Amino acid sequence: MSKPIQVVEELKRLAKAGDVQAFRAKAEQVHASDLSDAFAALDDELRVRLIRQLPPELVSGALAEMEPEERPSEVLEALPDEHAADIVEELAVDDAADVIAELPPDRADTILKLVDDRREIEDLLRYDEDSAGGIMTSEIVSVDQGATAAEAIEEIRRQSEQVEDFYQVYCVDADQRLVGVLPLRRLVCTAPNTPVANIMEATPAVASSDLDQEDVARLMSRYNVAAVPVVDEVGRLLGRVTFDDVIDVVEAEQTEDLLKFGGGSGDEQLGGGWFSAVRKRLPWLSVNLLTALLAALIIRYFQDTIEAILVLAALGPVIAGMGGNAGTQALAVTVRRLALGLVSREQAARVIGKEILVGVINGLVMGVVMGAMTASVLGTGWTLGVVVMLAMWGNIMVAGMAGAAIPLLLDRLGIDPAVASSVFVTTFTDIVGYFLFLGLASAFLL
Repeated sequence: MSKPIQVVEELKRLAKAGDVQAFRAKAEQVHASDLSDAFAALDDELRVRLIRQLPPELVSGALAEMEPEERPSEVLEALPDEHAADIVEELAVDDAADVIAELPPDRADTILKLVDDRREIEDLLRYDEDSAGGIMTSEIVSVDQGATAAEAIEEIRRQSEQVEDFYQVYCVDADQRLVGVLPLRRLVCTAPNTPVANIMEATPAVASSDLDQEDVARLMSRYNVAAVPVVDEVGRLLGRVTFDDVIDVVEAEQTEDLLKFGGGSGDEQLGGGWFSAVRKRLPWLSVNLLTALLAALIIRYFQDTIEAILVLAALGPVIAGMGGNAGTQALAVTVRRLALGLVSREQAARVIGKEILVGVINGLVMGVVMGAMTASVLGTGWTLGVVVMLAMWGNIMVAGMAGAAIPLLLDRLGIDPAVASSVFVTTFTDIVGYFLFLGLASAFLL
C-alpha cells in the first residue's frame, strides 16, 4: 500500500472512530490532497460533523483540492453561515469563486455577505466558468513601469504579503494596462535607480478574459510559461492563470473528450450515481440504435443472397468490423488534430486525402490476407475470396475517408465532433461494408 493511501486510510479510521483531536493532529501533518481524499471517502453526515469541529484554515485547503464530482460545494452548503464564510475567506480567491458558483444563488449570497473580501470573488463570478476570466486568480504582483528598480523591489515586498505564490511580476502603465513582465533576476542585479521600463521584457503570452480555457492551456504549453496574465478588452491587467489551474483544465477537458468520444455525455460525473449515468447515456444509445437499424435493413435487402450462401453470414461482420476499426483510427487522429487546432480549412482536403491513402494501402493488405484465408482455409473457392478482398479493401478505404471527413464536417457546422462522430462513422462503415460485400456476392456468386 502506497504512502498516500495509508494516510487516507488512517484519517478515515480516526474519523469513523470519532477521535477528532487525533484526526486534526494527523490532518495538520499531511498534504491537503490527502485530506480531501479522506473527506471524499466519508459519508455526508460524518464528513459535515467532522468539518464543523475543524479549524477553517485546515478545511479550506482540502476543499480546494476536492474534485468537482466530490461536491465540495455541498460540504459548504451543509455548514452554518458563519463557519462557511470563515472557510471561504481562507480559500484563494479563484478557489472560493469555484465553490461559491456551485451553490444555490440565495445560499451563495448569504455566505458572501459575511466574507470580508467578497468583492474579488464577485468579480470572478461574472466570467464564464470555462473562460480565462473564470479560472484566473486576481492575486497578482505588479509594478508601475515608471518606477525605479529600488522602488519596484519595495513594492514587490509589500504586495507579496498578500499573494501566497507568484511566478511573474507584471509591469503596468498609469491606467493599469499591461505593458510587460519584469524578470526578477535582472531586477535584483541592476542598479537601484534604473527605470523599470529599461529592464522589463515583452509578455510572451497574454489571454483575454473571454478566451476559452483550452486555448489558455495551449498558450502556456506553446510558450512554456508558469502563468499567463489575463487582460480586459482595453488591455487592463485583471489577473493571471497559473499552471496548476491549467493542469486541472487539461484533465477535465481530456475526460470530457474521452466520454464524448465513447458516445456518452461530456458532463457525466465519474463519481456520479447510476441514475445520472443512465440519463446521460441513454439518449446516445437511442441515436445509435436508430442508425444501426439502417445496417440491418441492408442485410434484410440481401436476405436471399445470404440464404443461398450461408458462409456470407459469418464473413459479413468481419468486413464491417474491420471497417469500423479503421474508421475509429482515422476518427481519433482527426478529432485530436481538431482539438489541438492543427487543422485549418485549407488543410482539410489534405487530411482527408491522407486518410484515404492510408485506407487504400491498409485495405489492400487486409483484403488480400482475408481473401486468401477465405479461399484456402474455408475452402469456398477463389471467387468468394476475391469478393471478400474487394469488399474489405473498399470498406477500409471508405472508413478512412469517413473517419476524417465526418468530424471535419461536424466541426465546420459548429457541432462538437467528439460527441457525434463515432455514431455516424461506425454506422457508415457498417452500411458500406455490408452493401459492398453482399452486393458483390450477389453479382459474382449467384
